[in-house]
Amino acid sequence: MAMERPGGSVVGLSPPGSDSRPARREAIWSATNCAMADLLTAHAANQPDKMAVIDDRTNGNVRTLTYAQLEARSNQLVRVLANIGLTAGDTVVWCGQNSVGAVELINAARKVGATAVPLNYRLSDDEAAYVVDHSDATTVYVDSEFAPLFERIRDQLPSVSNIFVFDGDAPAGMTAVDPLIDNASPDVWQRPEGDDAGGATMIYTSGTTGKPKGAFRPNAADPGQGAALLQFIGYSVDDIYITTGPLYHSGPGGFMGIALILGQTTVLQRKFDPEDWLRLLETYKATSTFCAPTPIRMICNLPDEVKARYDHSSMRVMVANAAPWSFALKQQYLADFPAESLFEVYGSTELGVNTVLRPEDQLRKPGSCGKEAPLVEIRLYDELGTIVTDTGPEATGEVYVRSAAVFGDYYKQHDKFEEDHRDGFQTVGDIAYRDDEGFIFICDRKKDMIISGGMNIYPAEIEAALESHPEIYEAAVFGIPSDDWGELVHAVIVRREGSDLDDAAVGVFARQHLASYKIPRSISWMEELPKTGSGKVLKRELRKPFWADQVGNV
Repeated sequence: MAMERPGGSVVGLSPPGSDSRPARREAIWSATNCAMADLLTAHAANQPDKMAVIDDRTNGNVRTLTYAQLEARSNQLVRVLANIGLTAGDTVVWCGQNSVGAVELINAARKVGATAVPLNYRLSDDEAAYVVDHSDATTVYVDSEFAPLFERIRDQLPSVSNIFVFDGDAPAGMTAVDPLIDNASPDVWQRPEGDDAGGATMIYTSGTTGKPKGAFRPNAADPGQGAALLQFIGYSVDDIYITTGPLYHSGPGGFMGIALILGQTTVLQRKFDPEDWLRLLETYKATSTFCAPTPIRMICNLPDEVKARYDHSSMRVMVANAAPWSFALKQQYLADFPAESLFEVYGSTELGVNTVLRPEDQLRKPGSCGKEAPLVEIRLYDELGTIVTDTGPEATGEVYVRSAAVFGDYYKQHDKFEEDHRDGFQTVGDIAYRDDEGFIFICDRKKDMIISGGMNIYPAEIEAALESHPEIYEAAVFGIPSDDWGELVHAVIVRREGSDLDDAAVGVFARQHLASYKIPRSISWMEELPKTGSGKVLKRELRKPFWADQVGNV
């Protein structure tokens, strides 16, 4: 449904109420349990006129769907997919920027029992072809803006039978899907008798250290664990979620899934822009989001006069994740947004949400990602495979997680799953320690750890120290080869605008904040660090020139 950009209040939106904890718990349990059936059908019946999705674009176009309308559109799309033979267990790849069309596909895939695979539209042609082919997708659902990508790689996709194009015209050999949806029945989709598959998602890891792997996750999760996490963070059914980053990434997409489970309203920003994000925040009084460090750094670094144009006070639950927020960045955020709004979670595409650092601990526990989330078990194993029981920065170990939220397997790469499995616990290779209060501190990725002169050095600690310098916008640290020491610490630094900071000044600052063996021995400067679409720094690209002659170390 198209409409003019609203001015003032928005029909169907209201600020979170002051419901009691028991009432909120009952609402969360009810909403989470309905996810085990069909959450969208339930919400459409219970709150048909509530706004489900708002797609507000910078060109002035606004498209909205109530829960009843989203349910109808998703049922129509299910029938389009079923008519071409898509059934439970089949795979459909979707590709596009944040939009109503993507949300419709996510719901339709679940209804038909298919596996939905989001494709990063920033991938190169070869990378995109690899993901689509490796996933064994039979159907592609693509925004018209990115249809040319599939024209270029079509001959590399032998398993794909149908390419549907939404929000625009379809190139030759593809099918414009919107007219088909419009002409299909909106009645509630009834699965064939005996088909009880709940659908699945499969998100390909970002590939910062190599080829991406498909993390397969059945949709049927433990409602008890989900409800416990939502209650612990304090979500309300009346929260208004705003996207901060692309839905193809597990964080923004997963937390939008929480919004749908709870029957909240989701505000979609098609492509991230810091000032436009503030506009959407103020216009719709958004109360929650999930955010990587890169977008919030861009927001907080807007000129003060720009930030002053917008009301930030509605933000109630800011979930920091995707990559660690430095302490300096958290301080910037807290200068602009409500102090009680900042949560941090540690987790991953594969392992879900593992820890939570609550607002009251953000400044008290710098560098920590919190304690275990509800119904999550975490073990630290040392290099000998022994469980670490000591505390403190010297008692580090690889993080292994056990919970109902852990993914099912790496698709067609079960050996990789087994490599990361121990005693019923799973790891993605992060290193951490606990303090004497049980708070967990992630040191770094195991693969990113620098070994110099026999000392283990964690780049994240050095990056956090460097980013506390008022003239450093961002830093990436990694090891480079050294005949004498094995590796040396190297830093790539992005200056703040107008700064003339140099190597010598950085060295002086580093010596004030870091042990001598952690100080960068060399520095290079960039205007911008290379990143994945989800905001993670591509250290592999930064390392490459230094390790070109060292096989297997890039």
